[in-house]
Amino acid sequence: MSKTTVVRNLIICLFLLSVVTLRGQGLTKTFKVSDRIFDVPEAWKSETPSSKMRKAQYKNGESEIVVFYFGEGSGGSVDANINRWIGQFKEAKEKLSSVIEKKKIKGDVITTLFARGTYLKGSPFGQKVEMSNYAMRAAIIECKGGPIFIKMTGPLDEVVKSSDEFDKAVRSGLIIKFDT
Repeated sequence: MSKTTVVRNLIICLFLLSVVTLRGQGLTKTFKVSDRIFDVPEAWKSETPSSKMRKAQYKNGESEIVVFYFGEGSGGSVDANINRWIGQFKEAKEKLSSVIEKKKIKGDVITTLFARGTYLKGSPFGQKVEMSNYAMRAAIIECKGGPIFIKMTGPLDEVVKSSDEFDKAVRSGLIIKFDT
């Protein structure tokens, strides 16, 4: 057996082991954005994206999870998107309970946002509905091919309860997997 064949078989075995491990954690569904494949918690119910800008859309209880990808050089800066998302709350930025973190993981830079307050639900240029006691958990993955934006909004208790699942789903896309 050649060295290349051994390495290829080892990679396939590691991939299959990760799939089996993820199934044990309730992460068996996937979605693909650019060259990334993300694992999705079983509790997330797939929906038809309500906009052509959305690459994937899910529902988890009353919470909505959306994925955006515009390609390299598109989608705006990290700061512009974070500020826009914070602006989707009624409270002023200074009074909004928000946490922004930036980490470098496996060569990608991930900026995450957690915010809570009165969410202004609605399309960007349409009428807004005030949703009190709401939260947002969002991530921007800066990677080759352009940033990937993933955002979850919903009632505060649901978003807090689902934050670990959300983070696992985001991190699952940091490893480029073989598309079979």
